Amino acid sequence: MGDNNDSSASKLAFLLIGGGIGAILALLFAPKSGRELRGDIADVTRKGIDYGREQGRMIGDVAGDYYERGRGKAGELVDVGRERVSSLVEHGREAVTTKRDAVTAAIEAGKQAYQETKKKGRAAGEDGTESEA
Repeated sequence: MGDNNDSSASKLAFLLIGGGIGAILALLFAPKSGRELRGDIADVTRKGIDYGREQGRMIGDVAGDYYERGRGKAGELVDVGRERVSSLVEHGREAVTTKRDAVTAAIEAGKQAYQETKKKGRAAGEDGTESEA
């Protein structure tokens, strides 16, 4: 999109320059007195400058509009990115919590099984039977 704007600006500049040169040449070869010719050249120059300023203002307004649109789109993209990252972080936390709970439950089950085995071993030792551990 930037290349297209640069190309349009270049074409506009060349058009203005070419038009100005053509107008000056037309005035120089027109059969008029020096004073009239200088006045015509001054008028054409003023009109060209005014036209250039107006075009510059219009281009500035369009550029400002593009800037604001781009800024808005960038803001939207940042917001979407933040939402996605937050969602991923939340899913990650949930997965970690689920796995942590499962590991904690397995550790508790292992402790309980160890305690029960230990109690059975003691009970077997008190009865006079040997345990096969």
